[in-house]
Amino acid sequence: MTPHRFTSLEICAGTGGQALGLETAGFDPVALVENDRHSCTTLRTNRPAWNVLEMDVLEFDPAEHRYTYDVDLLSAGLPRVRAVAAAARGSDDHERKLLLATVLLASAVLPRAVLIENVPKLVTADAFEELRTEIKAELEHLGYRLHWGTVNAKDFGVAQDREQGLLVALKGAAGDAFRWPEPSVSTSATVGDLLHASMSALGWPYADRWAAGAQRPAPTLVGGSKKHGGADLGPSGTKRAWAAMGLSGWGVGDAVPGPDTAWVTPGGDGKSLPKLTIQQIALLQAFPTDWQTCAGKTSQYRQLAQASPPPVAAALGRSIATALASADRAGS
Repeated sequence: MTPHRFTSLEICAGTGGQALGLETAGFDPVALVENDRHSCTTLRTNRPAWNVLEMDVLEFDPAEHRYTYDVDLLSAGLPRVRAVAAAARGSDDHERKLLLATVLLASAVLPRAVLIENVPKLVTADAFEELRTEIKAELEHLGYRLHWGTVNAKDFGVAQDREQGLLVALKGAAGDAFRWPEPSVSTSATVGDLLHASMSALGWPYADRWAAGAQRPAPTLVGGSKKHGGADLGPSGTKRAWAAMGLSGWGVGDAVPGPDTAWVTPGGDGKSLPKLTIQQIALLQAFPTDWQTCAGKTSQYRQLAQASPPPVAAALGRSIATALASADRAGS
């Protein structure tokens, strides 16, 4: 970690996973912009000193918040641009507008570095080539060097197979000094090991048996949309993956199994298997145990599942901080 701290502006801050990781890496936010009121409550509850602005990013005018100018880092955990087929149909206009608004915000704020997190296909898929070219032209015109890449949360101690698409752009010598973070673990954490203590907390006699059958990372937690119903852990393929580990992907539970909870053989449609609780989902996203997620169960699930796991953001933040510190030492 660098010996001094840096400033950041976080947009689409959500429940704070990225900001929390960046804080660990040495970045203190001058403001966090988020339009979901429950997420804003979560941020204010956990970090009362943070300047949380409850508003749409598209309505954020840095001229009205001049303290955001020249921050060290503009970071954004943006809503996911759609899969390739949907992108070709133009059905993700709002998500693309937010992505391009972030790039335009960089031209107004002029941070030393930019971090944008989204789906891996934004980095790799041909369907997004035109969008990447547009972003590249704008940021290179401003003097940034762009680094596109992907990382997987399971390589950073998170018990989840969660790949993230990333753009890191830095000015001057920092752009040359940036290096992607190396994986922090050689063996992925497993759902069984991570959740064994919670599954046995109420005396479920099958906790050991369950944990032995869940010795692999979780599938990617999917946050879902406000336009649809309750919490849902993903499409049918993802539900089958949860069921194979002895967990139901059909919603979120209120409590872990108790002493009278029967054993259900993993597999099938999973509807009768134990459901993950909010606390367990927070563990799978590697949030600190004292982080309080506010609002009802469905909102809490969406806040957590849509977040960037803090250890991943921390690793990225340390790489960015190291590059900025290197540029400072070089005097550029």
